Amino acid sequence: MAISMYQIVIPVFTRALGNLSAILGKASAHADAKKIDPSIFINARLAPDMFPLARQVQIATDGVKGCAARLVGIEIPSYADTETTFPELQARIAKTLAFIKSISPEQFDGSEDRTVTLKLRESEMQFLGLPYLLDFVLPNLYFHMTATYAILRHNGVEIGKTDYLGAP
Repeated sequence: MAISMYQIVIPVFTRALGNLSAILGKASAHADAKKIDPSIFINARLAPDMFPLARQVQIATDGVKGCAARLVGIEIPSYADTETTFPELQARIAKTLAFIKSISPEQFDGSEDRTVTLKLRESEMQFLGLPYLLDFVLPNLYFHMTATYAILRHNGVEIGKTDYLGAP
């Protein structure tokens, strides 16, 4: 049985962002229950030279929307990266989910062999679609989700592995 790129991309991204949203929901509830200013979590980081939680979520959603758009050859939506609250981060996740769900399975046909060019600060990287997804996008997505999870867990939010993985 063959698996399509759509089946690899959309359900995996949907689940990951859904789990990220649920983790942020627990963090928001924890802040309310413990009378903690939510900005403490939003601006928290594990090390001085790492991005804070808000940026981790922004990068995760940027990776998802960018990957889906590049694979199907459409324009990548631009977000301002101005989120400073849990509701704003939740809205960003919802907006990203709506975007990726608007792409049809047929648009992904042949994307495993499509050339994807990433323009970085001072260079470019080129991939074929499937290695781009498997070797670059998914590891980056999980890295930034893990960083978000670790920041919250380190700051006392009661989340565990099942929150990260989500329900089957």
